[in-house]
Amino acid sequence: MKRNLLGSLTILTALALSACGTGDTADTSSEGGAATSGDKELTFMFRGGEDEKKAYESAIAAFEEDHPGVSVNVISTDADQYATKLQAAIAGNDIPDVFYVEQGDVMAYVDNGVLMDITEEVENSNFDLANVWEYGVDSYRYDGKNVGEGNIYGLPKDVGPFALGYNKAMFEEAGIPLPDIDTPYTWDEFIDVSKQLTKDNDGDGELDQWATGFNVNWALHAFVWSNGGDYLNEDYTEVTIDTPEFAEALQFFADIQNKHELTPSVAQAQTLDTYQRWMNGEIAFFPVGPWDMSTYATLDFEYDLIPWPAGKTGESATYIGSLGIGVANATENKEEAIELAMYLSTSEEGQQQLVDAQIQIPNLIDMADEWASDTESVPNNKKEFLDIVGEYGRALPGARTYTAEWYDEFFINIQPVLDGEQEAADYVKQLQPRMQELLDASIIQHEQAVN
Repeated sequence: MKRNLLGSLTILTALALSACGTGDTADTSSEGGAATSGDKELTFMFRGGEDEKKAYESAIAAFEEDHPGVSVNVISTDADQYATKLQAAIAGNDIPDVFYVEQGDVMAYVDNGVLMDITEEVENSNFDLANVWEYGVDSYRYDGKNVGEGNIYGLPKDVGPFALGYNKAMFEEAGIPLPDIDTPYTWDEFIDVSKQLTKDNDGDGELDQWATGFNVNWALHAFVWSNGGDYLNEDYTEVTIDTPEFAEALQFFADIQNKHELTPSVAQAQTLDTYQRWMNGEIAFFPVGPWDMSTYATLDFEYDLIPWPAGKTGESATYIGSLGIGVANATENKEEAIELAMYLSTSEEGQQQLVDAQIQIPNLIDMADEWASDTESVPNNKKEFLDIVGEYGRALPGARTYTAEWYDEFFINIQPVLDGEQEAADYVKQLQPRMQELLDASIIQHEQAVN
């Protein structure tokens, strides 16, 4: 999810000046299915696994049936290839008509003329915009200064709440009451329960069951935000990591491994990563996103969702990711391209295909409420996903700034803190000036692009 737009801005600026046509010449010989015949042909470019590909095949077939004379040529890529291939299409002036948009790319793509303003069409369409998650729509609004306000330049492909999962079987075997799905653990309670769940089951003197296995890039935010810390101020102009609340959260995160020894050691994690250990039933708590549900359906144990442990604020926090579906400014089939984007994002038929594939929650709120009311299938507490989206989730810090170098800098030299070789307070104090310098550069770059 990290990104670097610095190298692409020259390409985007050139495109804004010279773009003329798109969609009819995309090469899908090795990436996607050929389009059926039609009077108007669209290209749709996305990334995803086999479950997502199959879901989109069905959704697009239904779209073509509902739109006689329109055919859709699908370009699918692996997740790690998508950004490179999309940039190549932009550089080659061969942009797909409809394509996935990362949250953090909205500013640059709008400023440089890549994305179309679809506000009027969306607001005059026959679907109820108020029935789509506000976070999802706002992620693709932009007023020339801030994301989250202004006109609509995309619709959510999905919203991705990052929940906390737990292994029910471990709790039952240890005789520990199951976590409350409505009240988060305090940090002290979380440590106490985690110690009871970290064990040597074989009796050979080596731990083979652990409480956690969190990745700092994705899990630290939950601890920072719930403790009252943050990466930026409210208008995204100042880095704010050098605060007691932030340092305390980072130190707590590091202490889970170094002080409390509740995670696999570095050597053990290198032998088998924590994701595989969770899949093997060796870890009690692990992050879960809606995209994991199809894979986790095959687990040998039952898992469920709970709120993240809460720091000083007493309230859980976590992040929400999202992908958008945007329409190319240069499309030759504007009406049909916008119809496709709206269909994939907001139609009950299109959403049902993706939900049935167990890769996302519904974008439609009423549909999501009905989906979450099923407490028999795993995970039982699907409502936790909805609570994150509707109540306490936040965007990743780098998704609200023009470039993310300032944010990426935070993780480059963090390993000594995670290994217990450097105090968190010293790290954030040392790092803040450098992050501020990079953020200032991003702000200047944004101003230059707009002006």
